[in-house]
Amino acid sequence: MRQKRRNYTPLLVFLFLVSLLIWQLPTLLRAIPSRYLQRGPSFLQTIARGEQNPLLPTAAAPQNAAALLLPTITPFPTHTFTPTPTPFILTTGEPPATPTPIPTNTPAPTPTATPIPIQGQARLEGFIHQFQDWNNCGPATLAMTLSYYGLRLNQTETAAFLKPSIEDRNVTPAEMAAYVNSQTQFQAIDRANGDLDTLRRLLDHGFPVIVEIGLDPPGEYAWMEWYGHYLLVVAYDDAQGQIWTYDSWFGTSEVPGENKHPFGRIVTYENLDSYWSQFNRNYIALYRPEEETILQTIIGPNMDDEVMWHNALAHSQQEAAAQPENGFYWFNLGTAYVNLGQYSLAADAYDQARSLGLPWRMLWYQFGPYEAYYQVGRYEDMITLANATLNVYEYFEETLYYRGLAHLALGNVAAAQRDLSKAAAFNPNFTPAIEALARLN
Repeated sequence: MRQKRRNYTPLLVFLFLVSLLIWQLPTLLRAIPSRYLQRGPSFLQTIARGEQNPLLPTAAAPQNAAALLLPTITPFPTHTFTPTPTPFILTTGEPPATPTPIPTNTPAPTPTATPIPIQGQARLEGFIHQFQDWNNCGPATLAMTLSYYGLRLNQTETAAFLKPSIEDRNVTPAEMAAYVNSQTQFQAIDRANGDLDTLRRLLDHGFPVIVEIGLDPPGEYAWMEWYGHYLLVVAYDDAQGQIWTYDSWFGTSEVPGENKHPFGRIVTYENLDSYWSQFNRNYIALYRPEEETILQTIIGPNMDDEVMWHNALAHSQQEAAAQPENGFYWFNLGTAYVNLGQYSLAADAYDQARSLGLPWRMLWYQFGPYEAYYQVGRYEDMITLANATLNVYEYFEETLYYRGLAHLALGNVAAAQRDLSKAAAFNPNFTPAIEALARLN
């Protein structure tokens, strides 16, 4: 009796389709907006991301790294910033409705003659906490900060200006200050090379402050790896050596998503400086227009960009000399050199930072290496870094812009136009890409 032949065609077709699905799974997952994908299991996000190198592409350490720590540029400016004297008093944190005068026979202090004393503790009241939506740390933190002044904004309203694309991964301090200055009746200033003394004095006088920090996600979130983050500082206490923050992700606890402590999430001075230094100690201070002189007095000479970056350079040199294996300090050194127009030295400092290893998300937030390499003609290095940053998602208008400039410098006009067009479409408020595209066209 003849045995019936089995038909394996359906099984083969099934196996082929499963293999095709597995092969195309990363591409399919990348097509899902990450704000939805992030709600799924971590292994799916890992598949979508692929074999992501935990570090930025490295570079050979420059032979003259030690020379970067020497005073090789224009000496520190001799001029100092002196605001118009205005009487002021120390407060407990709550800003007065109008400036409170002091007797006319009492001389107003100046930043050089009489440093403003620090109270030892202060707390600002009246903030309304908001948990951030997906990649909405900046807009949520800014909305929380503005609630101090009675503005009941939600993060959707601030995000509409700050990041027209919901997938935008980063909002810079300059963009956040620009929102306050152009969209509200209040004012804001963003500065680098902050310190704890300035932070405490600002809180003493009722100025809310946002700081930009690095973040290593805790516990079950550790797989996400290093991120940039914003914190709204609402209080400090020298005796306890800590600040309190309103955190758009952690809430007011050590566990993301919890509002456990009404006074805010506690961060020690030591931890603050460790993670704040990863972003050149950037900060944003908000104020009423009539309070500008007091704020200028507190910030002092660092109100002047040139003085600020000379101070940042000296500070970064000291830290890199003390901890030469810390790549963040060398990166900060490069950023100071870029802002002082010393691009060759900046490129060497960034090379040293990359030789030590930097988190793969580093250029989501800071773009100095692109500018330094562009100015010294290292266009291929720009493209290498941009490709690594845009490996999974092209959600960074600054990176697209700089890659477009590099392509253009290399004569790849079509590639340049493509990148610049993507940058301008992704964020219509990003004028560098719009202007570069107009020039190209």
